[in-house]
Amino acid sequence: MAEADQVRALRRALRIHLEYWGLHELTDAAELCASELVANVIKHVGPETPSTLVASLGVARLRIEVHDPDARALPTLACASLDAEVGRGMALVDAMSDRWGVVLAGDHKVTWCEFRIDVARTERRHVLMPRLARAADVLSLYSVSGAMQQPLEQGRLSAVLAEEAAINAISDLLHWFRAQGRDADDALDRAQSRFEAECEARLS
Repeated sequence: MAEADQVRALRRALRIHLEYWGLHELTDAAELCASELVANVIKHVGPETPSTLVASLGVARLRIEVHDPDARALPTLACASLDAEVGRGMALVDAMSDRWGVVLAGDHKVTWCEFRIDVARTERRHVLMPRLARAADVLSLYSVSGAMQQPLEQGRLSAVLAEEAAINAISDLLHWFRAQGRDADDALDRAQSRFEAECEARLS
C-alpha cells in the first residue's frame, strides 16, 4: 500500500539493494526519486493505493519502477522550481535521473526512472550477482509469502518475512555443520571473514 509512513522503510530497502549491487554513488539520487514516485501515487491516486516499488539492474542502467492500479492519473512534469512547496515531485525525478517515463499496461501503470551506471563496474557486479541469485533461490524454499520474489514490495511485513527466512536458512546450515561433527562457530567465523574480504575487494 502507498502510505507516507512506509516511505522510510522503502528507502532503507532500496539502500540495502544498492549497497549489495555496489552502487553507493547512486544511493541518494535513487532514494530521492523512489520517494517522489511513491509520494506521487499517494497524492494523485490516493493513500493506501495498492502499489509496488521495483528496482532492477541492467548492464548499464539501474531502473526504479512504481506500479499502481490507476492508468488515468498520469504524472506530469510541472514548471515548478526545486524549492517550491508543490508540483516539484516529477521535476526532481527529471533532474536527478537520466530519464523517466510512464508505461500504461491495461488496468495499471508503471512510472519509472533510470540511472546510468559506470560500465567499468560491470565485471565486479557480475561476480556478486550469482551469489544473490543463489541466496534468493534458497530463501524461496522457506515459504516467505513471495517476499523474496518482490524484494521491494511496499510494507514492512514482506521485509520482516524475508529477513526471518534468511535467519532460518543460516540457522539450518549451522545445524548441518554440527550434525556433520564440524564446529558451527568456526564455520560462521569463516563465512564472515570471506564475506568481509569480498566486500573489501569490490570496493577496491
